[in-house]
Amino acid sequence: MKYQDIQSLPNKELVEKYREEKKRLQKMKFQNAVAQIERPHHLKESRKVVARLLTELNARRQKFEFDAIMKKMSQSNEN
Repeated sequence: MKYQDIQSLPNKELVEKYREEKKRLQKMKFQNAVAQIERPHHLKESRKVVARLLTELNARRQKFEFDAIMKKMSQSNEN
């Protein structure tokens, strides 16, 4: 999944994709610990997807918090 695709997702779907991918990665890690998995490169790909999703989630959270602070500051300057 490319970062441009991730950026176009709505918040709810982004969180849902993150949870799904995190579960998938956890399952693959467990399978790899028990016995060698057939395609170990999928572990690396899955870790990268999780990181991309988390990066976008954090960027949106930071933007939301920054906007809230700016709004609060502008309201206090008006008074």
